[in-house]
Amino acid sequence: MAKLQYLVIHCTATPEGREVSAADIRRWHTSPIPTGRGWRQVGYTDLFHLDGSVERLVDNNEDGNVDPWEITNGAAGYNSVSRHIVYAGGCDASMRPKDTRTEAQKEALKKYVLDFHAKHPDVRIVGHNQLAAKACPSFDVPQWLQEIGIKA
Repeated sequence: MAKLQYLVIHCTATPEGREVSAADIRRWHTSPIPTGRGWRQVGYTDLFHLDGSVERLVDNNEDGNVDPWEITNGAAGYNSVSRHIVYAGGCDASMRPKDTRTEAQKEALKKYVLDFHAKHPDVRIVGHNQLAAKACPSFDVPQWLQEIGIKA
């Protein structure tokens, strides 16, 4: 068990307007190589659907620790101290990075992050691209956090 240090925001890197299911993510992450990544666990705790609904992918006790059964595979080197969340989208039709969050996703993500921050004010909220050379989550998380009233 480790102290929770990061909330990492991701995108599924799928085209704008395309819904993603929990089954899709499980297949992408846990299917054996070469069809999947061969991971033991999916990469995210929660999935934000296009309609703003939030689906729990991995159980979490919501405390300030990351228990072994809560670890998801979102960012190499950070998984044991992080919670990872993901929104469906993040690419344009040509698969280039684009902030494709629907208004419903933006509202749901804002509510989730504000609630999370109220419970865990010392946990750093970041985009995946702040921990690795990635475009994910295809928007500027520090700027967005300032817009919703959280100092990044």
